[in-house]
Amino acid sequence: MSEKQWKIESRLAQIGSIEEPVTGAVNFPIYQSTAFRHPRLGQSTGFDYIRTINPTRKVLEEASATLESGDAGFACSSGMAALQTVFALFGQGDHLIVSLDLYGGTYRLLERILSRFGVTASYVDTNDLEAIEQSCRPNTKAVFIETPTNPLMMITDIRAVAEWASQRQLLTIVDNTLLTPYFQRPLELGADIVVHSATKYLGGHNDVLAGLIVTKGKELSAEISFLHNSIGAVLSPSDSYQLMKGMKTLALRMDRHEHNATVLANYLLTHPAVAEVFYPGLEGHPGREIQNKQSSGNTGIFSFKVKDARYVEPLLRNIKLIAFAESLGGVESLMTYPAVQTHADIPAEIRDAVGVDDRLLRFSVGIEHTDDLIEDLRSALEAARQEIEGGEQQ
Repeated sequence: MSEKQWKIESRLAQIGSIEEPVTGAVNFPIYQSTAFRHPRLGQSTGFDYIRTINPTRKVLEEASATLESGDAGFACSSGMAALQTVFALFGQGDHLIVSLDLYGGTYRLLERILSRFGVTASYVDTNDLEAIEQSCRPNTKAVFIETPTNPLMMITDIRAVAEWASQRQLLTIVDNTLLTPYFQRPLELGADIVVHSATKYLGGHNDVLAGLIVTKGKELSAEISFLHNSIGAVLSPSDSYQLMKGMKTLALRMDRHEHNATVLANYLLTHPAVAEVFYPGLEGHPGREIQNKQSSGNTGIFSFKVKDARYVEPLLRNIKLIAFAESLGGVESLMTYPAVQTHADIPAEIRDAVGVDDRLLRFSVGIEHTDDLIEDLRSALEAARQEIEGGEQQ
């Protein structure tokens, strides 16, 4: 059986393990050198300068491309650096169609930075092809999709959008951070570019800042390679090693994240203090059928709305096992308040229209025991209830 025939669990576990032929080291070394000696004038070992290529980063990038069924991978210094590198494909007068429910950092990059260079964006429900068609302009160059979206877990039919975009010679770019290639591979569904905040599930331990880009097609891969080298927001050798180390256990972690999130989402669905739960793994989620068609599993993150915004502060103050912290995708459970944290840069009227209001909380469910997580939520919600009712009685 060839390496290409291995199941994804095996390919993940073996990242870097068979790449070092001299010593046979099963953990690929960290090549910290910034410069590489030339054998003679006009000759190269293939490694010249760390920004262009580094042996440790190269192994990570090749593994990423293989996992996503792409032609080339590029490791960046953060998820935002990966997005900036991809968005550098576009320039003055170009227009993008973008998912309506969007991570605040991506919105900030588009509206406060790329807009300075004449790039504009329209935000639509990317699962509505009619809405996409209506937003398309003569200068439209690409469709950028989050699926599931962050934080409302809206699902887009990747294949349908990619086919629509291909017919118009537009690029399809998919942020695959929340599902990872273990559960979803957008390039196999027709997308052109996949991006990851590898800080999240791929790293998995809240200890490395990284981004990944994977491309399909030689010409596009060459263009991103040029931008990656020219912009220079590349991942360091030590962080590349750290990221590979995290990715080796991705399959185990994602299975546990999905299991725990499903249990916790169902628990909150029936809690009297909770109004709504947004998770594609729940029966009745509007995107569940599409999600099951294009993905083999669900993410470990979901959002929920409490019935009264007054619950938010005491709930976040009283959770103990779950940390009140930004980010997601680590083995530790984290809870975030999007309206004032991850999505604060999105104008309030836009947040409210989408549903990211002052009652919404985002829960990145870790790999702890579900009984302990449920008890932490139960006691924190009960403390919040007592505090609110006590204040009303005074």
